[in-house]
Amino acid sequence: MALLKGTLDVLVLKTLSWAPMHAFEITTWLESRSTGRIVVDDAALLQALHRMEERKLIAAEWGITKNGRRARYYKLTTTGRAHLRAESERLVDHFDALTSVLESKKA
Repeated sequence: MALLKGTLDVLVLKTLSWAPMHAFEITTWLESRSTGRIVVDDAALLQALHRMEERKLIAAEWGITKNGRRARYYKLTTTGRAHLRAESERLVDHFDALTSVLESKKA
């Protein structure tokens, strides 16, 4: 399933709230937690990571993966954690409103 516009950033921030990860780990975590219903496009993820790094929502540093490869590891910043909290509340409220409309049994 394609991601709804504006949700990738908050999903990545939620992923990074558990631990620092590199891009492949982020994608794997999201696909696993959504039981395969969310598929993350590599290019979209990299654009989101760069965008959030510029906004100081995440920080990155080079590290070595379990396979011995060099990769950028991303971690949530204090600003990113506050943004995650605010955006999560906003999205949950929005989806709750959508659900109310879609489950309506009367005109």
